[in-house]
Amino acid sequence: MTLLAIGAGHRGWAILGVFLAVGATQLSVGWVNDWLDADRDRRAGRRDKPVASGAVSRRTVGTAGLIASLAIPFLGLPFGLWPAILISLVGIFALLYDWPLKSTVFSVVPYLVAFGLLPAFVVVALPGHPAPPVWLVAAGALLGGGAHFANVLPDLADDAETGVRGLPHVLGATGSSIAAAVLLLAATLTLVFGPAGPPSWAGWAAACASVVVLPLGWYAMTRASGRAVAMFRAVIVVALIDVLLLIFSGRVV
Repeated sequence: MTLLAIGAGHRGWAILGVFLAVGATQLSVGWVNDWLDADRDRRAGRRDKPVASGAVSRRTVGTAGLIASLAIPFLGLPFGLWPAILISLVGIFALLYDWPLKSTVFSVVPYLVAFGLLPAFVVVALPGHPAPPVWLVAAGALLGGGAHFANVLPDLADDAETGVRGLPHVLGATGSSIAAAVLLLAATLTLVFGPAGPPSWAGWAAACASVVVLPLGWYAMTRASGRAVAMFRAVIVVALIDVLLLIFSGRVV
């Protein structure tokens, strides 16, 4: 989002302001998640989690999550009322994923909304508060939805053992791989063909790469007796393509 802000025209203190405001949403959702899931992470043996491993207390992480959450609207206010509201909504929907939506079939909704609002915040925070292009908001939402399914894939087994049943768990590894691929491909096409004017050569290359990589990942998965790792890697490649397209889309906002 900071690189998108630079491409969109933010300068000076505003670049740091975007970095801090968006960063606060990430710290908020991450710390609150670890506070809520401390017992579940211990049962799952998540030694990569500081609370579960005993590196930091649950109370400390919970307090840090509360401070980060309360800081979000204040960090958005220097840009004006509407940017502050947008970045606050990002934080609210991120926290709604932590609880209670993560364990429901609506688990993808916070990702769709929050990721769509993030680029909207970057654009509305510009001087004069211009309206964000619809294609940019849609691309952010699609990228967020795809990221949700891709992000959960490695943790499906651990989540199932501890009672987490979000939409990816309902669809399973294959269904989640397909959902991630479709959403990320849609994000790619939106970022390439959404802006006014003909797509650049880089845009065409990105679209072609996504169209080729995803079927190859699917084919490799079917040849590997249903193992989802090949499809997961293909999805990650397309996600990286989408992130690069999103960053450079600031130039055409």
